[in-house]
Amino acid sequence: MVCEQQAARYSDVFVVREFRAVFAAQLLSVIGDQFARVALSVLVFNRTGSPGLTALAYALTYLPDLFAGPLLAGIADRYPRRTVMVATDLARAVLVALMALPGVPFPLVCALLVGVHALGAPFSAARAATLASILTGDRYVLGTGAADMVDQLAQVLGFVVGGLVIVGMGPDRGLQIDAATFLVSAVIVRLGVHDRPVPAFPTVRDPVQPWWPSLVSGAVTVWTTPKLRALVMLACVAGFYVTIEALAVPYAMDVMGSEGAVGLLLAAGPAGTIVGMWAISRLLPGRRLQLLGPLAVAACLPLVLSAFRPSVPVMVALLVVSGIGSAYHMVARSAFVQSVPDHGRGQAFGLAVTALRTAQGTGLLLAGVCAETFGAPAVLSGAGITGTLVAAAASLTWYQARRRPR
Repeated sequence: MVCEQQAARYSDVFVVREFRAVFAAQLLSVIGDQFARVALSVLVFNRTGSPGLTALAYALTYLPDLFAGPLLAGIADRYPRRTVMVATDLARAVLVALMALPGVPFPLVCALLVGVHALGAPFSAARAATLASILTGDRYVLGTGAADMVDQLAQVLGFVVGGLVIVGMGPDRGLQIDAATFLVSAVIVRLGVHDRPVPAFPTVRDPVQPWWPSLVSGAVTVWTTPKLRALVMLACVAGFYVTIEALAVPYAMDVMGSEGAVGLLLAAGPAGTIVGMWAISRLLPGRRLQLLGPLAVAACLPLVLSAFRPSVPVMVALLVVSGIGSAYHMVARSAFVQSVPDHGRGQAFGLAVTALRTAQGTGLLLAGVCAETFGAPAVLSGAGITGTLVAAAASLTWYQARRRPR
């Protein structure tokens, strides 16, 4: 068993067969998702030339969590979690395959996209809860960290390679690849993850809570627990530094006059996050928790310099630094899940993701709207200034929550 006071090693994590299966499945699905996001962004901007509509289309990949997080994440607590992951992967493969059909009207593509990302809520909740059952203690922190790093690496590969695929083969091919990744992911989860029973609620009369009481119970738990509330606040800081994802195309056009650097701008943040997660994983558990606040501030601060319209290489460097700071999410998410009892992890995780995605989706939409008037560089700088202030306030809340007696 790994001691609570010592940092686990990645060898302690990857020796677990079930973890390797979840890890591989996530790698495939994330790469496919990035292909789809690049395809959609390029398609919309080419058709409309509007930063606002491009941001709106990109925000559709986040906004479904506004309703799917609280309404659907609880499925992971009511049905066997392996079944939930396999079923949602298969359903998403079908929806993405329909999006890839020639001649599908653009509004229908958007509706299908909402469905795909809504199904991601129960999948993510089931995956997070399953990892907490597979790995314990600091091994869980490193396991989620490894999963996060592969998520960021897959984003880098997906954005860069996806941009080349979209240019060479068209957006339909990117969607077809996305559908295939969901199918392969379902097979890996079905064969590599043990089938566990539904986690029982700790009462004899009601072993599994009905949907509405489960939702209310999860919301009350998150809102009334200072530690959980502070972690959710820190997570929502992402709504500020994520704005580059909506404004990468307009920024590249503004500074360079072409879309050639979009892939680099989108990949810079995830690349930095990989470095940050690796560095954090080398620290002792207590030190990681102490750095949550400073790293959240560091994730937003580099964007302030966007007002000076830095060249693409300089902007990429700034986004890498921002990505390094954003690695705090690895520790925040692990601390959140481990602080919630197993029977309510799916619902609580879904509510936290809802708050995160609401912040991200709102940030993307507001960034797109403001960029119509003020331009992408100015809006990115404004997001950096505001995000730095919010991150500082969230850091203070986290510090106070940690000092409170249990």
